[in-house]
Amino acid sequence: MRILSLTAGAASMYCGSCLRDNALAARLLKLGHDVTLLPFYTPTLTDEENVSRPQQVFFGGISVFLEQHSSAFRHAPRFLSRMLDAPAVIKAFTSGSISVDPRELGALTVSTLRGEAGHQAREIDKLLEFLRDEPAFDIANIPYTLLIGLAAPLKRALGCPIVVTLQGEDLFLDALPEPYRAEALALVRAQVPNVDLFIAVSDYYAGFMQDYLAIPAHKMRVAKLGVNVADLTITNKTRAEPFTIGFFARIAPEKGLHNLAEAYRILRTKKGLPPSRLIAAGYLPPEHRPYLEGIGAGLAAAGLGDEFVYRGTVERAKKVAFFHDLDVLSVPSGYHEPKGLYLLEAMACGVPVVQPNHGAFPEMITRTGGGVLAASESGADVANALYDLWRDAARAAELGRHGAAGVRAHYTADHMAHAVLEAYRSAISG
Repeated sequence: MRILSLTAGAASMYCGSCLRDNALAARLLKLGHDVTLLPFYTPTLTDEENVSRPQQVFFGGISVFLEQHSSAFRHAPRFLSRMLDAPAVIKAFTSGSISVDPRELGALTVSTLRGEAGHQAREIDKLLEFLRDEPAFDIANIPYTLLIGLAAPLKRALGCPIVVTLQGEDLFLDALPEPYRAEALALVRAQVPNVDLFIAVSDYYAGFMQDYLAIPAHKMRVAKLGVNVADLTITNKTRAEPFTIGFFARIAPEKGLHNLAEAYRILRTKKGLPPSRLIAAGYLPPEHRPYLEGIGAGLAAAGLGDEFVYRGTVERAKKVAFFHDLDVLSVPSGYHEPKGLYLLEAMACGVPVVQPNHGAFPEMITRTGGGVLAASESGADVANALYDLWRDAARAAELGRHGAAGVRAHYTADHMAHAVLEAYRSAISG
């Protein structure tokens, strides 16, 4: 099968959607399919072999921004925007970070969703011009609904079914200020007929997005998230002091590190608990540095400052080592998470998890048997679940074993690739 897959880069941040798109493309290539993975906005950053086209970025972040804010740039010579789309140039301009704050991106989001009627119409022309020289595709996959404005022009140009992956964009859309939120949702819903099939990354998200975007049931499929487990070695850690609780996700309020810090503060007041520590790792956006500093200050005020460590962004080998340091992982997010890549990676390494009972967490923990569901993301509920696991080391070890086996039985990159292929075939057959 010849597959066109688009993926949205996030500058210097490891993003779950980028990692998923790259892992899927790599697995499809190994299965003998012909996959063209094209990065959008910025080059993609992955912690495995990057199989995207390294020499080309479409909808380059610099050009897209300038087209939104400068009518003169929208009519500037084509060579200028091509120069700004060079991966090296984009990397230089985004070496620190790029803003993904929806409060600042309302007008740009709406313009992009307008497709050929938006300020970024020239970016569509550049993409279609590139694709004209490519052999025919059997299917084209858009990475999320924020790029659904490409569905109609891609279908017209390629003459193949169009698939859109659903992997968490509601959080961004709902954070847009009005009137942009309402306008963006209306634009997405209006373009659902241009899409042949939507693929959600979890059962939870399929149901949620079907209602959220008014997607007909016959257009919805699920292809569960999957990870490469070859190097996610199972920890041989035995219970010893200090009792180590980990957090692995982007450092942002919605991911819930503050909830885990509060849970840790409560946990440390419980009788019998041995010396303990809380360690966190993950990308820290510059705008959330005060948030992390506030968490550290709060723990210090409780006399726990020396027990909290932030290890920063870690690449794959260090990520596995991070998981091997843990007795338990918890990411008590306040929103309903559709993915949870970090859970699969931790459980694959034999680390039990504690998660709130919402979003995709219940299905992931039920399927794998690798963790505990807390009643909510609140500090008190998470602390109780963590305390129960500390008191029952045998149960924690059993959960770790079940999680490692469960991920390998249900959530590998192979499982994901075969589910996606089945969805593609259904779209092609009509």
